[in-house]
Amino acid sequence: MLTKRIIPCLDVDMGKVVKGINFVDLQDVGDPVKIAQHYDKQGADEIVFLDITATHEKRKTIVNLVEKTAEKVFIPLTVGGGISSLDDFKNILRAGADKISVNSSAVKNPGLIYEAADKFGSQCVVVAVDAKKRKNKKGWDVFVEGGRENTGMDAVEWIKKAESLGAGEVLLTSMDADGTEGGYDIELTRAVCSAVNIPVIASGGCGSLKDFYRVFNETGADAALAASLFHYGELTVCDVKQYLKDRDVPVRM
Repeated sequence: MLTKRIIPCLDVDMGKVVKGINFVDLQDVGDPVKIAQHYDKQGADEIVFLDITATHEKRKTIVNLVEKTAEKVFIPLTVGGGISSLDDFKNILRAGADKISVNSSAVKNPGLIYEAADKFGSQCVVVAVDAKKRKNKKGWDVFVEGGRENTGMDAVEWIKKAESLGAGEVLLTSMDADGTEGGYDIELTRAVCSAVNIPVIASGGCGSLKDFYRVFNETGADAALAASLFHYGELTVCDVKQYLKDRDVPVRM
């Protein structure tokens, strides 16, 4: 049985790791390179590094920061933010990233998923989706531009299309749950996992050890991503893995 992955997320803005609630009120948490090293030593399976304002500010991901981080960590590194072309993929992979996360650029140009998968392999193409429940409670809309713009696209249908184009993984963030520490969005995660055959990373809302267990026990998620809990020292990656192991969830210790 494949082990479930625990992935700390570094949301980076102007070279600093930040954290907010429902995508707003960002607080400075610290130096991304040092924080990444810290999680590597704790036994994180991967690290996700998102330059969260790059797309909105129409600039490229900070390549030198990616290089510095990649030099210091020895686990897979996924990088996203401001990546909109095959050249961007090439530059970030060359800087040391293992996988590239695309969000707004993939929505605007779905062909980028196919082209990147064809050139670099599906395994390094991660489609990130920021989803928010519709007001009528029927399904979820896809948001872009760092959660600022509602595309009106159905999240589950978009993810199915991304898979068909060659995406190798989905980073699924619930905007409703993000930063609230009220638990992962089980309904959303379950809906997406049921619709696709590629790995799904659940993101947004984790607030306790039980939340990690629930998302693995009640959905088909392959990985769980968290930020606040780890950044503020409420839990360590080791704590999470031991808790899951004790409850027969397969993890890499």
